[in-house]
Amino acid sequence: MLWFVGLGISGSKSIPVEALEVLSKADIVYFEQFTSPIGKADVLKIKKMTNGELKEGKRWLVEDGNEILKHAKTKKVVLLSYGDPYIATTHIELRTRAIQEKIKTHSIHASSSLTSMIGECGLHFYKIGRIATIMSEMKSLTTPYYVIYKNIIEGNHTVLLLEYNQDKKFFMDPKDALTGLIETEKGQKRNVIDLSTYAIVASRIGFKDQSITSGKISSLKKIDFGKPPHTIIIPGRLHFTESDALKILAKCLDEPHDNSEKTKKISEQMMKKYVPMVREALEEIIPYYKDQKEFKVILDNAELYIQDAEKFLEDGQDEVAILSIGYADGLVDALRLAKGLEPKM
Repeated sequence: MLWFVGLGISGSKSIPVEALEVLSKADIVYFEQFTSPIGKADVLKIKKMTNGELKEGKRWLVEDGNEILKHAKTKKVVLLSYGDPYIATTHIELRTRAIQEKIKTHSIHASSSLTSMIGECGLHFYKIGRIATIMSEMKSLTTPYYVIYKNIIEGNHTVLLLEYNQDKKFFMDPKDALTGLIETEKGQKRNVIDLSTYAIVASRIGFKDQSITSGKISSLKKIDFGKPPHTIIIPGRLHFTESDALKILAKCLDEPHDNSEKTKKISEQMMKKYVPMVREALEEIIPYYKDQKEFKVILDNAELYIQDAEKFLEDGQDEVAILSIGYADGLVDALRLAKGLEPKM
């Protein structure tokens, strides 16, 4: 038998009543702590709840799963984890393997910091977009950067989990994560993140010393957020009820504002650059063909493609808009090359 049990978000105090009996009757309890740090005092309290063997469920052991599944075939085994047991995809995969091996499984759910944090900040949960993790390697920040970009375009909020290494006792400082995003912006240049971007840092949600601080990144970089765990939220389009709640539930260093106003879709950014460029190139080449009627249809088509591109973008047909400006650019470049002129870059 293999039980998947959630500890909740407040240490040993939040463990479900149903789980107490399960822990007391288990032969082996694997206590997984690689998703979030757990205090020593809580570990000791949980040890007192278990009459069987309490073992540390390190990341490699849970991901491999063979030892846990082997014992679960003949013994009562519990995998105990912070929050809800199925927030971690590793646990879902382990349960799937257990069922495939004819091992009975049972679940005891508990509150998750992800779901609890959203309400604690006063945000609407249905506006949470794709979640991303920020690691300490700079090259890995491109993925969370574009997750933020896509979420903001859709008006959604982005939850950013920060790297935690149980073996090295390392938890990324929110300031380092924000600095990394600023550096990533310098290379990507999509106008997604800058020092004026409004962000929320939620720390130790569920514990007595929990704190929620929000403000511009320039303001947050001056704050000491204390002990982990921490999570960053980059809001998208804030409803007025979210802004009002945030000002009451969090420590606001700056007035909450909408991050979605300054960030435009890549297609819009491309059109803003290419439409004036292609139109300028077209106007420059027209005098070379003013007395050649056979080229008038090509010049007219180039102008129509430019107009179509603007109309398609306005109607939300981004891909067709890009194709149209591409056709116009191609016609203009061909006309320029025919006169020995370099294409406009």
